Amino acid sequence: MARITLRQLLDHAAEHGYGVPAFNINNMEQGLAIMEAAAAADAPVIIQASRGARSYANDIMLSRMIDALEEMHPQIPICLHQDHGNEESTCATALQHGFTSVMMDGSLKADAKTAADYDYNVDITRRVVELAHWIGASVEGELGVLGSLEHGGGEQEDGHGVEGEVSHDQLLTDPDQAVDFVRATKVDALAIAMGTSHGAYKFSRKPDGDILAMRVVEEIHRRLPNTHLVMHGSSSVPQPLQDAFNAFGGEMPQTWGVPVEEIVRGIRHGVRKVNIDTDCRLAMTAAFRKVATQSKSEFDPRKFLKPAMDALRDLCRDRFEQFGTAGHASQIKVIPLAEMARRYRSGVLDPRIGGMADAAE
Repeated sequence: MARITLRQLLDHAAEHGYGVPAFNINNMEQGLAIMEAAAAADAPVIIQASRGARSYANDIMLSRMIDALEEMHPQIPICLHQDHGNEESTCATALQHGFTSVMMDGSLKADAKTAADYDYNVDITRRVVELAHWIGASVEGELGVLGSLEHGGGEQEDGHGVEGEVSHDQLLTDPDQAVDFVRATKVDALAIAMGTSHGAYKFSRKPDGDILAMRVVEEIHRRLPNTHLVMHGSSSVPQPLQDAFNAFGGEMPQTWGVPVEEIVRGIRHGVRKVNIDTDCRLAMTAAFRKVATQSKSEFDPRKFLKPAMDALRDLCRDRFEQFGTAGHASQIKVIPLAEMARRYRSGVLDPRIGGMADAAE
């Protein structure tokens, strides 16, 4: 099955009321585990690569890995997504290497550390949208700075994240501004800020409405019912994974992530893409630590990687089931990029009009 665009996948998710987890990868083992889970659950999948992952693995290797995963699992629609693009060139080179979707994060300047103003964000995001839509690819934009309401900022991930403290207002997306942003840029999906952050240390207590503002999601969805919303920094950092990590020599302080039930609440209010990375890393590294502790003479990397892959597979399978993604892969007929480009040019995919359910076949 051909690679699917983010727009087509999220239109299908909106029509059927589910969300799609987006898993970051850096290597073959992660790709194999994610796709094994997707195949077992009959779930479409978003595999995303950060700039750090592209530097680590090389664009050619990542592209060939996705080719192989497509061939191994022809029944599963795969969206290959650039996570947190920092400038036009990042997005353009991703498209050159087979990505069907890119994120232009204009909430930060090109250094990926300095908060940008609204006009800058609109201008650069609109330019990337025009570029991607010409070939039929999708674009995710971001409005508001990803960061913790509790701590006034957030962790960097692969070199991406605002440095220093930012204002409370910057950490929450303004619903009125969101309406203007979508109309001005014509993004296919909108990442919004509601108090989540990158990394494991999101909250020092179980989050409530003061530090995880799901009300912002609900209000933006009320005003933009046809816009696909994205929750970044949405690892749940499950207690069993923290315990497993620490049981075998880890030193992770007690922390809280985004509860799955809050993500499901978001899905009921327009969230269609849910970014998950920390949970994946934690599942795998907990397995590494267990092997290293229990089998101290072991030196075969495969003996570390196989249980780590199994742990990641199980985590991904859970998220497919919890977000309602399971059972939908076989229902989707992938639309080629050229046809998506035609639909963009004709205006049937304008976010102000609605999804592809409105388009004449």
